[in-house]
Amino acid sequence: MTGASGDHVQSLARGLAVIRAFDVDRPRQTVSEVALRTELSRPAARRFLLTLHDLGYVGTDGTAFWLTPRVLDLGYSYLSSLSLPEVAGPHLEALAARVHESASVSILDGDDVVYVARVPVSRIMTVSITIGTRFPAYATSMGRVLLAALGDSDLSEHLDRVTPQPLTAHTKTATADLRESIRAAGEQGFCIVDGELEAGLRSLAAPIHGRDGSVIAAVNISTQSVRYSLDGIRDDLLPELLRTATAITADIARTTH
Repeated sequence: MTGASGDHVQSLARGLAVIRAFDVDRPRQTVSEVALRTELSRPAARRFLLTLHDLGYVGTDGTAFWLTPRVLDLGYSYLSSLSLPEVAGPHLEALAARVHESASVSILDGDDVVYVARVPVSRIMTVSITIGTRFPAYATSMGRVLLAALGDSDLSEHLDRVTPQPLTAHTKTATADLRESIRAAGEQGFCIVDGELEAGLRSLAAPIHGRDGSVIAAVNISTQSVRYSLDGIRDDLLPELLRTATAITADIARTTH
């Protein structure tokens, strides 16, 4: 391999190349097909495949070979070292690229949501949002998703403690209205907030679960009312958001945090 150091272990590199030869378009391959894709001789490809089979990373029926779920173990050590923002980051980037809207992850800290990861697409708010930005939980989609995960007594304490301010003409400030919106967020597994934090801003959020199933964070998409109707948000953005929340939760399940 060009540029390899003197410590380069060629057999390891070739073994990893054999694993990478399998993908969604070629999940099952013969020895000859793997040899062609990896530029190995057929005997060498066969030796690597049989070794990977002995180790449990490859399955075979005697003719074709395929990867087994055990290959996921190869990424486990990496995932287990990542923090929530590091785990969520690639998923947010993919989400923002698909929907062309800003995407964020936040956690609940006291009575506020705190942004811990964000991929902005365009400036849609009058205030700049960065990592560490805080907003009152009651007025945000992520906040209501996170509040919905609280126990009844903790939620009641929160609603008794905060004094909601009418940040816009649409901000819910009545305790009964907020409780109902938070309850709905918990029951349906997502929340849509329309112009309550800032006029013209629409956002939707879904929960991210930890390894024990508890809600540890929320992921959201923010857009402008001129870009998406509420029906458009439900039809176009919500499925993508839920898909991302599920993917982040799945990665977190493979970490040790």
